[in-house]
Amino acid sequence: MTTLTSPSPAGAPGSSDERTLAVAASLRQVDARRFRTDRIMQVLVYLAFALAMVPLVSVAWTVVDKGIDRFSPYFLQHSMRGVFGGMDAGGIYHAIVGTLEITAGAAVISVPIGILTAIYLVEYGTGHVARAVTFFVDVMTGIPSIVAGLFAYALFALFFGAGARFGLMGSVALSVLMIPVVVRSTEEMLKLVPNELREASYALGVPKWLTIVKVVLRTAVAGIVTGVMLAVARVVGETAPLLVTVGVIDSINYNLFAGRMMTLPVYVYDQYSKGLAPCSSSATDCITTINYDRAWAAALTLILIVMLLNLLARLVSRYFSPRMR
Repeated sequence: MTTLTSPSPAGAPGSSDERTLAVAASLRQVDARRFRTDRIMQVLVYLAFALAMVPLVSVAWTVVDKGIDRFSPYFLQHSMRGVFGGMDAGGIYHAIVGTLEITAGAAVISVPIGILTAIYLVEYGTGHVARAVTFFVDVMTGIPSIVAGLFAYALFALFFGAGARFGLMGSVALSVLMIPVVVRSTEEMLKLVPNELREASYALGVPKWLTIVKVVLRTAVAGIVTGVMLAVARVVGETAPLLVTVGVIDSINYNLFAGRMMTLPVYVYDQYSKGLAPCSSSATDCITTINYDRAWAAALTLILIVMLLNLLARLVSRYFSPRMR
């Protein structure tokens, strides 16, 4: 025989209302704990961001503060030819020319090699060869810059002799440092392209090479350009390999294939290493900081060049990236 039990009256111990209130109170406690945790983590993230910005702002402010006084149109349009001692003259035009030409040469060498290597690893590479290429790319990522300079010097010394110094040697040295960065960044961007796009292209009868050119690369162009600019920013400030391969010169040299060339990092090092200099006036106890001033102004110019290159990369990626209809 089945016994029917009447529901507990409202307010009685163990009633459904009390259970509902207990569950609501427990949920409020959980929500409050989650809210506090979320706030704490938010504050920690903001603190980490502020700590990361401190050295960045400090470096930028120091370079601008110490380099802005010497930074002028005259400084950008003249070389150091005929300038010696504590003369209040000279500029960095020859260093700007050398930096742009050598970096452009390195990009011409490394960008096609890096992009094609990344395409092979993502689209074609299988087996031992692909694993070996990946391993050596990882090894090249950690190569010290001076080793790249010594490699380029040894390579060209076989053909031109031990005393050879010209811009192309610097481009080859910088390309050794650029290639692994381009490969890694391009490889990651190609992996982000959905396979559905490739399969849709294959279903329409498009060959694989044309799918890669028209679909895969077109979709990943923004990330590829960003990776290339990161590689350029990685090498544009290198000093050690350029000291070994390009050398130092005070005159303007436009020829990348003959003669020494000056670059902005080497110019900064050269001017700072000269230290204080006697004034060009007749005073015997006069000391000038003109060499330090030139070094800081050249460092400011180098930072501005990197900023302009990154801005150009943003514009290129924005223009060429696929637009959603």
